[in-house]
Amino acid sequence: MIDRARSQPSVQRQCVLLGVPRSTVYYRPRPRPVDDDLLRRIDHLYTDHLFMGRRQIHRMLRAQGVLVNLKRVQRLMRILGIAAVAPGPHTSKPHPRHPYLLRGMVIDRSNPVWSSNVTYIPMARGLR
Repeated sequence: MIDRARSQPSVQRQCVLLGVPRSTVYYRPRPRPVDDDLLRRIDHLYTDHLFMGRRQIHRMLRAQGVLVNLKRVQRLMRILGIAAVAPGPHTSKPHPRHPYLLRGMVIDRSNPVWSSNVTYIPMARGLR
């Protein structure tokens, strides 16, 4: 909404009228460089150890001699779409809107009920 090419009103006055700080007008965001090698290392560590979160992956990278910030590891894990596979809080408490579907079912022979888990499926190109 602010036109820097116009001389009247000045940029300062336009900012005052719109209630915007002048620093936001002149700010140019710089794209963060993405280190593909670091992404591959994080993906490899995560694929080998699914239980590891950002802190443990950060420690493993530091042990390998990679100097990286914990926040950067967290941001790159978010970019990759990965998180530690661990049970969340209150996993044993039943949810009121999701009833236990096998309640009242009599299981008197083998194989009447089956269950499967497809939480993680490894792929050839990593986690994508």
